[in-house]
Amino acid sequence: MKKKTHKGAAKRFKKTGTGKILRGQSMKRHILTKKTRSRKRRLRREVEQTGALGRTVALLLP
Repeated sequence: MKKKTHKGAAKRFKKTGTGKILRGQSMKRHILTKKTRSRKRRLRREVEQTGALGRTVALLLP
C-alpha cells in the first residue's frame, strides 16, 4: 500500500532532489528589534535537518 504524506510535516519541511531535508529557522517571529540586521538575514535561509529528526521527517515525506 502507498504511504501517505504527513501534511503537518509537509508544511514545515521540504525534500531536495538529492533527498536532503530542509527546514526554516526559528527565532524570526517576534522580538526582532534587538537582533542585528545580519542575524535576521541569516535566519531567512533554510538549513538542513540532520540527525534523528531528519531521519524521522524523511519517513513522513515519501
